[in-house]
Amino acid sequence: MADVKIKVLRYLPDVDSEARYDTYTVDAKENMTVLDALFIILTEQDQSISFRCSCRLGMCGSCGMIMNNKEGLACRTKIAKLGSEITVRPLRNLPIIKDLAVNMDPFFKQWQRIKPYFVPTAEAATDFAVIPPDSGRREIIDQNIDCITCGACYSACTLVSLDDSYIGPAALNRAYTLVADERDQGTGQRMEVAAGEDGVLRCHTLFNCMEVCPKKLAPTWSIQKLKTRAVTAALKGGSK
Repeated sequence: MADVKIKVLRYLPDVDSEARYDTYTVDAKENMTVLDALFIILTEQDQSISFRCSCRLGMCGSCGMIMNNKEGLACRTKIAKLGSEITVRPLRNLPIIKDLAVNMDPFFKQWQRIKPYFVPTAEAATDFAVIPPDSGRREIIDQNIDCITCGACYSACTLVSLDDSYIGPAALNRAYTLVADERDQGTGQRMEVAAGEDGVLRCHTLFNCMEVCPKKLAPTWSIQKLKTRAVTAALKGGSK
C-alpha cells in the first residue's frame, strides 16, 4: 500500500472556538485498521490527539467513530476499504470531550430508561426455564442480543439528531430482547417506556441503525416488534 492522508477532527470544548481538521500522512500497511493509523499518529506525529479504545478486537465498542461519513469501529475498519483519503470524526448526537472521544452519558441515560436488566419471574429465579434453540419461542431475540453499546446506531439515527429525548435504537433493541423473553417479568414497565411519547412509534424506519451496526444486529426489526405489541395492547384497552 501507499501513503494515506487522514483528516482528524480536533476540538477541545472550553478552549477551541470551533472544530478544525488536522491532516496526517500514514504509511499504510496491509490489513492496517483506522485504529492502527491513529496509534501511529499518536506515537509518531502528534501526542495531543485523543481517541478511545480498549480491546482492539471489536468486542468493547469503545472505539466507535465516524470514518468517511459512516459510523463504525476503528479497530475493525480496514484502511484499504476507505481509500487514500480518510476523514475521521467523533460520533454524532453525543457531546465531544476531546477530538474523537465523546461523552456517552446521553446514550446510557436512554439505555437505563428501559430497565436493561433481566427481571426473573419467581419460577425463573430458582430454576431457569429451558428454551430449546429450535423451538421458535425466542423469535428474533437470539439475533439481537450481542449489542456492545458502541453508540454507532445512536449516532446514525436521524430522529435522535432531531430530538435527543428519543430513546434510540440500541435501548429499544435491548428492550425487545427482554420483553420477548418469557422468563422476564419486567414487560409492563418496559412497554410503558417503549410505547411512550419518546419510544418506538416515533421511529421512521430508515434502517440507518442496521446499516452501521458493527455486530450486524437489526434494531429496526426489534422496534417493529415493539410497535406491534404497543398497538395490539392499545386496541385491547391498554393491557401489556
